[in-house]
Amino acid sequence: MFYRVFEGPVAVIDENMKLTLANSHDAICLMLMICITKKHQLVMSNRRLPCLDTYLDKALIYLWPRFKTVFDMYIQSLYQCDAKMLWVDGTHPHHIVRCYMEFTASLIQLNAECGDGQLDMSLKRLRLAVDDLLVRFAEKFATQKLKHLFLLNNCDMAISILKEAGEEAKELRRYFEEKLESNLVSFVDELLMEYFGDLIKFVKNHISEDLISYTECPNIADVEPVVKNFAVKWRTALELMHNEVVTCCSNFVSGMAILKAAMAQLLNDYNRLSECVKMIPGGSSLNRNLVSITSISYEIRKYSRTL
Repeated sequence: MFYRVFEGPVAVIDENMKLTLANSHDAICLMLMICITKKHQLVMSNRRLPCLDTYLDKALIYLWPRFKTVFDMYIQSLYQCDAKMLWVDGTHPHHIVRCYMEFTASLIQLNAECGDGQLDMSLKRLRLAVDDLLVRFAEKFATQKLKHLFLLNNCDMAISILKEAGEEAKELRRYFEEKLESNLVSFVDELLMEYFGDLIKFVKNHISEDLISYTECPNIADVEPVVKNFAVKWRTALELMHNEVVTCCSNFVSGMAILKAAMAQLLNDYNRLSECVKMIPGGSSLNRNLVSITSISYEIRKYSRTL
């Protein structure tokens, strides 16, 4: 009786759905419709009312293929977009990357409520497409330091958005956390090389981590310009480095992490240099040019308090 009474209205709804879906390009809207349909299926099942089973099953048969088609369009748009045209000369998070991360977070939340695994592979493909776009944007920067900073800021933004998606996004969030850490280390290396290049190069080329052996045996002529140059400029360089990080980092916490990592590495490298000076013949003549570790630590703590 039910089917005979509602056969006409259901047929009209089916036809209207086909026409509407053909012109729908909103993946979030389509996923919401899928979730609502599944919720209705659950309600009808709990009430033991099978009369709409055929209609709801057919609705999902219409919705899933259209969602996947639209989702593929989104992914292709990322691969096919002109990075040169969309590139913005700045290291802050890119607005397109932000949009796609918010889109991803929304889908993850919807998928957690009513997904059946069909979306998981699509989300991985979307992540690869976003990665590809980030790399193409990063390649537009003139220096490695700016490339790493751009990727770092975008990864940090992605993590912030994914945190709002809850535990369901923890796997993807972990991926961006690892990417953030990798770019943070590289950015710190580039930052120190810019402001304390002679010190970093000397320590890297001459002194081992254990402070016992030398990768290349230094002499007083090698170490003297490094020690004297550091003594003259270290305070100014620290201030400039601090100001740059505070200005260019889009996130306060990330900026603090970068400064802590940079200053800890600087302190470690200068300590290795100081120990090296004590060991080489004639090194005592440079004692008056050596900056005490206490002085450097005090200056670092001063900047740490301003973060």
